[in-house]
Amino acid sequence: MIRFSLTCDQAHDFDAWFSSGADFDRQAEAGFVSCPHCGSSVVSKRLMAPSVATARSREAHQQLAMDVQRGEVIAKLRDMVKTIKENAEDVGERFPEEARKIHYGEADQRGLIGKASPEEARALIDEGIEIAPLPVLPDDVN
Repeated sequence: MIRFSLTCDQAHDFDAWFSSGADFDRQAEAGFVSCPHCGSSVVSKRLMAPSVATARSREAHQQLAMDVQRGEVIAKLRDMVKTIKENAEDVGERFPEEARKIHYGEADQRGLIGKASPEEARALIDEGIEIAPLPVLPDDVN
């Protein structure tokens, strides 16, 4: 659909929507286009600036799309973290010790969450113990 700025022979300005320029021409010739102010069917198109997508408008549309996608990803991550926390034992600061016990068969296999310093985490990984940090999501730090 195309919006045309129109004017009648009585100098009334108005807008109307048409499927194409040819559609406007056909309807105007048949007398189907009339001024909403005075009813005149002598109507012509006014000079219009084309609607051009600027870099700024493209950026705004892209940002909106990214915000929607970002929200969906964050919601999925939030669900994942919730499931992990519901199905794991929180051992707090004892995480490195408990992870080693499980890895070396000194404790039963189970899901763990807890805290480890960067050095402790590197040491666990170097020992072949599989660990992964839980993501910190927006609103989790407020």
